Amino acid sequence: MPTDAAPRDAGRGTLPDVTSSDAALRRFLHGLPGVDAVGLEARAAALGTRSIKTSAKAYALDLAISMIDLTTLEGADTPGKVRSLCAKGASPDPGDRTAPRVAAICVYPDMAATAKRALADAGADEVKVASVATAFPAGRAALSVKLADTREAVAAGADEIDMVIDRGAFLSGRYLQVFEEIREVKQSCGDAHLKVIFENGELATYDNIRRASWLAMLAGADFIKTSTGKVAVNATPPNTLLMLEAVRDFRTSTGRQVGVKPAGGIRTAKDAIKYLVLVNETAGGDWLSPDWFRFGASSLLNDLLMQRQKLTTGRYSGPDYVTVD
Repeated sequence: MPTDAAPRDAGRGTLPDVTSSDAALRRFLHGLPGVDAVGLEARAAALGTRSIKTSAKAYALDLAISMIDLTTLEGADTPGKVRSLCAKGASPDPGDRTAPRVAAICVYPDMAATAKRALADAGADEVKVASVATAFPAGRAALSVKLADTREAVAAGADEIDMVIDRGAFLSGRYLQVFEEIREVKQSCGDAHLKVIFENGELATYDNIRRASWLAMLAGADFIKTSTGKVAVNATPPNTLLMLEAVRDFRTSTGRQVGVKPAGGIRTAKDAIKYLVLVNETAGGDWLSPDWFRFGASSLLNDLLMQRQKLTTGRYSGPDYVTVD
């Protein structure tokens, strides 16, 4: 499997202007090295077998908690549910104040103001409000609607915007259209950070995931994100590994660091630790921070807290002793 997907002038801190035209962007994206699927999956599987010592596990559990975007994205969401989620994110284990806070609370735009107020009331202003926008999860809306959705979420208090790309345009090869849409959404974010969601399960091939990663980073994404959590195939170790390679190589080429967010299907502490190993062994320690790596999750926090309690007390409390989302 190629480990260096950067263009030929990587290491010089510059990239040629590959977004000047649709043809130039297509040449660049299709000129990236093809992905060796067998090699990628074998490396992800091998890294998933790594074991860590108890002291390192305690650190990893706390780190994983601090990286969670605690998420509720249901049609039945209520202000009360969002406030409850914010209380849990601000104080994940009320019986142990040493437990770290989560990185963010992720909600629909109409709940961003509720989340912002609830976090402020809890004295947890450092916990970010992330809001999905741009006609999440399908992304099927006019650009003007997507930009208005983004601006309204930011005005309501969102610190981070999670946008979905137009998969139809991407799969049709209309790369410049996708690039320009990401760039305009980024401009509409103002000071808020932008996470760009690919929906890897719909991109179908590893080559497409690599191309989408570079396309989003070129357009100004602060994070690249695997999925919405609303389809059958969401985050997997191989597709996350591929995206970690992309951000590593992008920094080599441009000097700009971009984060990665796997989302959907990561439910256990064991799974989370496997992903942290992927980060460390692929992108490096610079990405082992909530500033550069996140988990999009809802139930993951519960298992992390149970495992943390077991390490602390020597007893496995079970789910009845962990607050329900």
